[in-house]
Amino acid sequence: MPNKLNAKKYLKVSRKNKARNLVFKKKIKASIKAVKTAIDGKQPVKEVEKAVKAAEKILDRAAQKKIIKKNASSRKKSRLFKKLSKATAK
Repeated sequence: MPNKLNAKKYLKVSRKNKARNLVFKKKIKASIKAVKTAIDGKQPVKEVEKAVKAAEKILDRAAQKKIIKKNASSRKKSRLFKKLSKATAK
C-alpha cells in the first residue's frame, strides 16, 4: 500500500482506469467474436457487414481513447475486412 498521498490518489485513478479499460477490451473481443461466428454460421452478407461495422466502430473508439494502440486497431480492422471479403466472395 502506498504511503504518500499522491501515490494513494494515483493508485485509485489507475484502478478506475484499469476497470474501464477491461470493459472496453471485453467489448472488442466480443465484437470480433460476433463477426467470426457470423461468418462461420453462414449468416447473410448484410448481417456480416453489420457486425463488421459495429466492430470497426468499437475499435476506432478504443484507439481514440488510447485503450489500444492505433496500429493495433488498424491491424484488427484489416483482418476483419479481409474475412469479410472472403465471406462475400463465396
